[in-house]
Amino acid sequence: MRRTLLGTGLLRGLLSGGAVAALTAAAPAAAADCGDLAKMALDGGKVTSAELVAPGAFQQPGLPGNLPPGVANAAYRDLPQFCRVQATLTPTSDSDIKVEVWLPAKGWNGKFVGIGNGIWAGQLSYSQLADPLKRGYAVATTDTGHTGSGMTADWAIGHPEKLVDFGHRAVHQMVVTAKKSIATFYGSGPKLSYWNSCSTGGRQGLMAAHRYPDDFDAISAMAPANPMTDLMTQSMWAGWQPNRDPGAKVSVPKMAAVHRAAVAQCDKLDGLEDGVIGRPDACKFDPATIQCTGADNDQCLTAPQVETMRAIYHGPPGLPGWPAGSEMQLGALTQGPQPFPVALTYFSMLVFGDQQGWDWKTFDYQRDMQRSREYGADILNVPADGLKAFFARGGKLLMSHGWSDGLIPATNSLGFYDRLRPTLTSEQASNQFRLFMAPGMDHCSGGEGPSDFDTLGVIDEWATSGKAPNQIIATRPTAAGGPPGAPAGPPREPMTRPLCAWPAFAQYKGQGDPNDPASFQCTVTIAAGSTQS
Repeated sequence: MRRTLLGTGLLRGLLSGGAVAALTAAAPAAAADCGDLAKMALDGGKVTSAELVAPGAFQQPGLPGNLPPGVANAAYRDLPQFCRVQATLTPTSDSDIKVEVWLPAKGWNGKFVGIGNGIWAGQLSYSQLADPLKRGYAVATTDTGHTGSGMTADWAIGHPEKLVDFGHRAVHQMVVTAKKSIATFYGSGPKLSYWNSCSTGGRQGLMAAHRYPDDFDAISAMAPANPMTDLMTQSMWAGWQPNRDPGAKVSVPKMAAVHRAAVAQCDKLDGLEDGVIGRPDACKFDPATIQCTGADNDQCLTAPQVETMRAIYHGPPGLPGWPAGSEMQLGALTQGPQPFPVALTYFSMLVFGDQQGWDWKTFDYQRDMQRSREYGADILNVPADGLKAFFARGGKLLMSHGWSDGLIPATNSLGFYDRLRPTLTSEQASNQFRLFMAPGMDHCSGGEGPSDFDTLGVIDEWATSGKAPNQIIATRPTAAGGPPGAPAGPPREPMTRPLCAWPAFAQYKGQGDPNDPASFQCTVTIAAGSTQS
C-alpha cells in the first residue's frame, strides 16, 4: 500500500506548541473499559463478547490447520492493543448476523471503516481488519448472516430473510452496532465513516450509498459485483461457451497464447511497450488472428475455440463481455465442466429452485436473464440512478476496477459509470465521484500491471480536504502473491504507473523513466503513432 511519510522537519513542527494538543484531541482516551461493552444494549441483537486484546496476540479463529507455524496469524503480529467486540444481530426471527468491531485502545484517529466480503460471504473478513486498525481506525466486519464457503447459495434455500441480510441489511446493522460501540468506548461517535472493499464488498458499498445514504461519508467500491443478477448471467455465459461443444473449450496454454497475442497487438496503445494493455477499451483484438492454419497445437485456436473467445469478449445478449487482456484469470470461469458455482447455484438453487431437474445447458440467455432480475434485483442490485440521496448529503464515491479482472468484467463498472454520471449535478460529478481503471490488474489485486494503491488513504484525504483525486499512483509488487504459506513467486521488475480518473488514461510522453509518474500524462486522446500493431 502507498503511504505518505512525514519529513523530519514537519514532524518536529507538528510536535511543537499547540500541535501536541491537537494530536491529543484527535486520539481521545477511552471513556469506558472494553469489558463494559459486553453490557451494551443493542436493538435486535446482543454483544456476545468484549475483551481487550494484547499487542500482537490476536489469533484468527477457523484457519486451516495445515499452515506452517506462525504463517496463519502473520497479518496480526504487529497489531496494537485493541478492544474486540463480538455481537450477534437478529433483525428478523431468521437472522443470525455475526459482527466484529475492533477499537484501537490508544491513538484512535476519530474515524470508522467498514469492511466487506467476497462472493456469497459467509465469514468475517478478519485479515482486512488489520491494516486499518494499525493506522488508527476503528473497523468492523460481518459475515452477512450465514456461515459457509461462499461458493454456493444453499444457505438461502427457504430463507428469504437471510437473502435480504446478505443483500443489504447485515452491513447496515453492522454499521449501527459499530457506531454505538465507538460512542460507548470513546465517549463520542466517529467524525467520519468510510467503506473500503472489493468485489461483493464493492457492491455492498454501492448498496450502502443506495439504501442507507447516511451510513458513510466516503465509499471505495472496487470491482463491484453489480448488478449482481446480471453478473450471474455473465458468469453462466462464460462457463457455457467452452462447454457448448466438445471442441469449444480453450485450454490454459491456449488461453495464454490468446493473451500474448492480445498484448502484442494492443500493448502500444498507451505509447509504451511494457507487457500491459493500457487501453483495453480501444483494443480491437480478434482471436481469429491466431486461428490454426495447420495442425492444432497450444499456440493456436480451432474455429470453435475462436467462437468461444469471441463470445466471451462480446458477452451474452444485452450484457457486456470481458475486455481483451483478461484471459489469464478467466480460467476460473471457463475451465470447469460446468459454470462457476457461485452463479450456477444462484440459478439451480434459488431462481429455478422449484424446478426439479433443471439443467443449466438449457439456459436461455434472454428470457432467463430477466427471470434472474425478477427474482433478486430488488434485493441484490444497485441501480445507477439510486444514489441521489448519498450525493445530496455530500458523500464521496471512489470506484476502481482492474482491466484484466477475469471474474467480474471491468466493462460492468464502465456501464455503471455511464448510467450514474448523468444523474449528478456538474458540481457532484466534479467533486464527489471518480472511477479509476487499472491496466493489467486482476480481480481486486494481482496481475501483470500495478495493482497496489491505497484506496482508504485516497477517500480519507478526499473526505478530509474536499479535493477530489484526479490521479492515483499504483505499484506492482516485485513478486507475485499467493496463498498464506506458499513460496514467494518469481521476482519481477518493479512497475509504477499513474491511474487517471476515467475517461482519461495514462499516456507515455515518449521519453523519461517509465516508472516515474511524471513520464505520463492523463489524456482522453490516443497520441499519434500509438497503434495496435
